[in-house]
Amino acid sequence: MCDERTRLLRRLQAEDFAVYEVVLYLDGHPNCRHALAYYHRHREMAMRLRAEYERKYGPLMNDASGDASHFCWIDGPWPWEKEAN
Repeated sequence: MCDERTRLLRRLQAEDFAVYEVVLYLDGHPNCRHALAYYHRHREMAMRLRAEYERKYGPLMNDASGDASHFCWIDGPWPWEKEAN
């Protein structure tokens, strides 16, 4: 059974995947308006989900640590550790 943290992370992963794939498509079809709209829609959703996840559970990447007085990236568990899922 998935908890909210896992569901949120999976939704973010799906949005990131969609963005990555459409970027590959746009590399070959830079003038496709539908693909560009798709890109913007999914990029925005990924940014929202990432912000929500990091607000609730901490940074997903070391550059999102944010706190100048404490390197919170090391505060456990990391997203790929079993304890986080």
